[in-house]
Parts: sequence; structure tokens; C-alpha cells
Amino acid sequence: MNTVLENIKKRRSIRKYKEIQIEKEKIEAIIEAGLYAPSGHNAQPWHFTVLQNKNVIDQISVGTKEALKDCETPLFRRMARNESFHILYDAPTVIVVSGKKEGAYSMKADLGAATQNMLLAAESLGVSTCWIGLVVEYFKGEEKDKRNEEMGVPEGYEVQYAVTLGYSSLEGSPKPHVRKENTVTYIK
Repeated sequence: MNTVLENIKKRRSIRKYKEIQIEKEKIEAIIEAGLYAPSGHNAQPWHFTVLQNKNVIDQISVGTKEALKDCETPLFRRMARNESFHILYDAPTVIVVSGKKEGAYSMKADLGAATQNMLLAAESLGVSTCWIGLVVEYFKGEEKDKRNEEMGVPEGYEVQYAVTLGYSSLEGSPKPHVRKENTVTYIK
């Protein structure tokens, strides 16, 4: 099978990592894959912040959970109130994905394409990942500007996602979820 298609089919969200840091060369290759994503009008509206400081990663987890404690969504509320739950799954590396707010018509789609490129590149390099959307809550509110500055997010950009990276500590590979039926229509 084609290696790209193979990586697409075998990639899974992993939420348990070994305490081993990702090699610099692999991180650089993963980031480069994100930089080569397509974007509307070639705007390339992204900025990536690579975190490898455990204290900073833990701070984002705690802050995100604090922001979600009174959330209307019961699942998110339960996650936030679970003392042992770590939003970023104690990953040794986290990439925070930010996008340019102004004039970025398709910013979220562009960031999604860049994030997917990074997930697939990581899979091809033997690095496990999980795409995290809830971190956006940490970067909202009155502390937003301070937190963005601490994370090296350029002015005029806003955090949209995070990607956890690490080496899986799971035994074996998780099985894929069954794909939904009747999701494709052909008109010839």
C-alpha cells in the first residue's frame, strides 16, 4: 500500500506517553510538514509554539481545566473537575497552533490542514500524537494577552489547537473505529 495512505489509516490519537523527549530532528520535520500545508490564497496564517517545558505544559492543563469547570458541556465539566486528568496527557512535547486573526478568511481550515500534516508526519516518524482543541479556553479571557506573550504567540494571532507528541506507552496499537456508512455520494 502507498505509505501516505498507510499512515492515514494507521494514525490514532494516543493519550499515554513515555517520559522520553522527542528528538529535535523529528520535531523539525513535523513542523516543516505543517509549514508545507495548503492555505487559502497561500496566506500561511499559522504560527507554531513548541513546548517541552513540563511546568509550562502542566500550567496550560491546569488553566484549561479551571476555565472549563463551569462549562455548559457535561463531559468537559467532568474532565475539568477530575483532579488526575491532564488536558495534554503529560506529553513530553506540545505544539500550540495559532492563526492570524485579521484577513484570514479560511484561517481555521488552514490551521486544520497544517495540523493534519503534522499528525501524519509524526505518524510516519513513529511519534504518537493527539489533536487537542480545548486548550483554546486557556487562551481566552482577561489573561489572554499575557498568556499569548508567554507562549510566543505573535500579536494579531490567536491559539486554536494544540498537538501532543510523544512515544506511546500503550501495549500494541489501538484498533480503528468503524467508519460510518453512507457518507459518500457519487454523481456522474
